[in-house]
Amino acid sequence: MIGGMLVRIANVGRELRHRRLMIVVPVRGHNRVRAAEPRKVPNQLRSGRCKLPPPNVMNPADPMLPSLPPTADRLAPLLATRWLGRAFEWHAVCASTSDLAAERARAGAPAGLVIAADAQTVGRGRLGRTWHSPAGENLYVSLLLRPRRSAAEIPPLTLLAGAAVARAVAPLGVSPHLKWPNDVQLLSDGGGRRKLAGVLTEMVSAGSRVEHVVVGIGINANATAFPAELADRATSLRLATGQPIDRARLLAGLLDAFEPLYDDFEQRGPAAAVAAFTEYAALPERCRIDDRLQGVALGVDPDGALRLRDDAGQIHRVISGEVQP
Repeated sequence: MIGGMLVRIANVGRELRHRRLMIVVPVRGHNRVRAAEPRKVPNQLRSGRCKLPPPNVMNPADPMLPSLPPTADRLAPLLATRWLGRAFEWHAVCASTSDLAAERARAGAPAGLVIAADAQTVGRGRLGRTWHSPAGENLYVSLLLRPRRSAAEIPPLTLLAGAAVARAVAPLGVSPHLKWPNDVQLLSDGGGRRKLAGVLTEMVSAGSRVEHVVVGIGINANATAFPAELADRATSLRLATGQPIDRARLLAGLLDAFEPLYDDFEQRGPAAAVAAFTEYAALPERCRIDDRLQGVALGVDPDGALRLRDDAGQIHRVISGEVQP
């Protein structure tokens, strides 16, 4: 484990390249695949910083809209991306969207494939934790990427994904904060922070060459209650805004935010991810790392490592660990 990224090393065959863009559309309980052309991309998306429509826009005459799942037919008209999400799978329930994405990657699926589910039976987070994934409430999604960067440059993608979530939810009027390396948090009424979303990045590489990366993202969209072990530290967009959230619009906003950030990462490397993360990072602040180190977290180094100054004034580079108040 490096930061928020699980690294898997494997010897795999030659990457298969697919040039056509596909969307998987459920039809009477089955998936039908049809070719899809990208929509025209607005100029603001090409600039690297996108202005997104509020992802909770809903039809007041249809109060059930937010509870509808983000299926392909609902997502496609909302997307402004060029390549991300143009290949898409929706599952009513699965073990893990990231496991499915990894399976598709091994079969040669194209970069940009997005897999979402209404519920996960074994959703997972960082450090082997279970990700609470009930049906009909939240957003569980995994993105398949095939970066041209070297394996050593991939860990900061976790930071980039967190920044994409922050950009996607900020138009709702919330103020997201990023906790290194993979948590998106919102301020609670008591002034503390509660977890809104998490990121798990998994890579398969052969030496320094990256075969594929799967970025799993879970966002608490419409949850109003959590298991006892999460109740004092989790929140949702619905709890924060007082409004139900349309998950299709939320997913479209997330993909629209992620694509230009990732394109920048491909061009500039980890520096692009660190810059995006820093915009929303809750730094500097006093913290401790796994009860073994405490001090003030100052910022993030160009390679994504957390930079911490201990009480004796010594600077430490933290590559992995749990950041606690």
